[in-house]
Amino acid sequence: MKIRIKGDSVRFRLTKTEVETFCREGHYGEQTNFNSTTFNYELHAKEGIEALEADFHDNTVTLFLPKKEADKWMDETRVGYENNMTLKNGKTLYLLLEKDFICLDETIEDQSDNYPNPKNSL
Repeated sequence: MKIRIKGDSVRFRLTKTEVETFCREGHYGEQTNFNSTTFNYELHAKEGIEALEADFHDNTVTLFLPKKEADKWMDETRVGYENNMTLKNGKTLYLLLEKDFICLDETIEDQSDNYPNPKNSL
């Protein structure tokens, strides 16, 4: 799972196996270790919500997808979900959850578990 944070924007990208694990178990997470702490990032299916939500607590960024979407995402051609979440302070946090596609340009990154890029056939 990859996470990209820039300003008030958070994006998660998941490989095929990660999407399958998430849809089957209702959660998926990874961590990055530092000398002083561990940074966690997680995706959870959640009942009672209609759109993506996020929270940050105890060095963990958690993205929540409505359970009804999590139950079917693996079997759909749908690429992802997005939401502009209004925060308590009135600001907006942009959230994006996507399936990770194979890059069209050359990269040294292992992409063997990524989704085929639909633009590759153009």
